[in-house]
Amino acid sequence: MIADNDLISIQQARILAENAFNAQKKLSSFTQEQLDKIVECVASELENKLEFLAKLSCDETDFGRWQDKYFKNNFVCTTIREQLQGLHCVGVIKEDQHKRTVDIGVPVGVIIALCPVTSPVSTTIYKTLIALKSGNAIIFSPHPRAIKSISSVLDIMIRTAQEHGLPEGCLSYLKSVTKSGTLELINHPVTSLVMITGVPSMYKAASCSGKPIIYGGTGNGPAFIERSANITQAVQDILQSKTFDYGIAPSAEHCVVIDACIDKEVKSSFKDNGAYFMTEAESIMLAERLFYADGKGRKDMVGKPASVLAQRAGFTVPEHTRLLIAERSHVLDTDIYVKELLSPVLAYYVEDDWMHACEKCIELLLHERNGHTLTIHSHNEEIIRLFALKKPVGRLLVNTPAAFGGIGATTNLFPALTLGSGSAGFGLTADNVSPLNLIYIRKVGYGVKNIEHKASQANQENQMPQANNAEKTQAFKQLILKVIKELS
Repeated sequence: MIADNDLISIQQARILAENAFNAQKKLSSFTQEQLDKIVECVASELENKLEFLAKLSCDETDFGRWQDKYFKNNFVCTTIREQLQGLHCVGVIKEDQHKRTVDIGVPVGVIIALCPVTSPVSTTIYKTLIALKSGNAIIFSPHPRAIKSISSVLDIMIRTAQEHGLPEGCLSYLKSVTKSGTLELINHPVTSLVMITGVPSMYKAASCSGKPIIYGGTGNGPAFIERSANITQAVQDILQSKTFDYGIAPSAEHCVVIDACIDKEVKSSFKDNGAYFMTEAESIMLAERLFYADGKGRKDMVGKPASVLAQRAGFTVPEHTRLLIAERSHVLDTDIYVKELLSPVLAYYVEDDWMHACEKCIELLLHERNGHTLTIHSHNEEIIRLFALKKPVGRLLVNTPAAFGGIGATTNLFPALTLGSGSAGFGLTADNVSPLNLIYIRKVGYGVKNIEHKASQANQENQMPQANNAEKTQAFKQLILKVIKELS
C-alpha cells in the first residue's frame, strides 16, 4: 500500500493544531512565575547537550562550523536566558498609580514556527523559550533538510517542559513534513500568529492566510566604512563577522561600501587579515558556481570555507585565505553579488564620499527589499545619525561585527535569534523579536475626570464663538445699510 504523505501531514497538522488550542487554554491560566520555571528547566536541561546538538546540525545540513553553532546554542541558553529572567509578559506587566492605568499582557494563542536550515537548533530553542515565556502554544514545521536536528532538540524540550508542568500539546512539531501539512498549520482556524525565519519561499503562501506574520527575512546588509573610522578595527570586525559559521549568519555583512579616500588603506588591511581580492575572471567563475542559471543558489556552496569555494569554482587562493572579495561598481539585476551570499564572500564598492555611499547602501537594501541590517563604521556622529534617519532597514549597527551586534551579543539590542524585517514591508515588526512581540496588551483605565464638568466647559467654549459671530453679523448689516444710504 502506498501512503499519501500529503494527506498524512495534513491530518497531523489538524490534530496538532486542535491539541495546541486546547492545551493553550490551560496554559493561559499560568502565572509568570510558573512559566518562568518551565523556561528555566528547559534551558538547564539543554546545557550539557549543546555541543552534541551543534555537531548534529552541522553533520545533517553540511552548513557552517559546529563550533560556531555551539556558540549560538550557548548564547540562547545563557545570555538570552538571563535576559528573559524578570521580564513580565503575562498578567499585570505595567501599572501607573498616578494616571490610574494598568497594562495586562495576554498571550496571542497558538503560534506556528518555521526555522532556517542554517541555524536549526539555536533558532528552535529560542522560539520555544520566548513562546513559553509569554504563555503561548507553539507548533514547529521543521525544515526538510534539518528534520533530525530540530526533532532531536524538540524531543528534549517537550519531555522536560511536560515534566515540569507544561500541558501536553503546548509544544509540538510536525513529524511528517510536507508543504501541504505546513500550509494546513498556517491556515488552521486556531492559528493566531506565524513566525517565519530563513524560509522566504513560505512568506507569500503564509501572507495569503490572513494571519499576522513575524518575518525574519534575508540579510544582504551593507557595511559602510566611513573615512573617520578606525580602519583596522572595522576590517577585523567585518572579517570576524562574515567568516563566523562560514558566512551564514543572517545579520552578517554581505557587501562593503568604502569611502574612496581610504580605499587603499582598507584594501591593504583586508589583505593583511586574510582576505583575497578576486580578479574579474575569478569573480565570474565563482558567480557561476554559486548560483544556477535560474538564479537559485547551489546548496553545496553555502556555509563553506573560502578555500573550498575557490577550489570548486576552479581557481586557487593562498592557504590562509578567510574571505573572498569581488570588486563591483554598479548594482545590477544581472550581477549575482547583489544577492544574499550565505558564504564568506563580499561584494566591494567604492564611493566618492559618504553621501554617495549613503545612496549606494539604500540601493543595495532596496534591490531585493531585504531591509534587515545595515552597519556603519564611523566616528562622525552626524553621519551616523543621518544614516539612521534615512535607511530603509530594521536595525543600524555602529562600529561592531554585524553577525554579533545584530543578535545583541555585542550591542544592547534585545538578544534574539529572530530578527524582524518589518521596515521593508514584510511582517509585523522590525524588532529583535522578544516574548513581548508574542502578546497583546489589554489596557485598563480608571475614571479620574468628571464628565459633567467637562460638558459644561465645552458648552461655555462653544457659546463664545457664537456671540462673536452674532456681533460680526450685526456689524455687517449696519455697513450694508450705510452703503445703500450713501448711494441713494
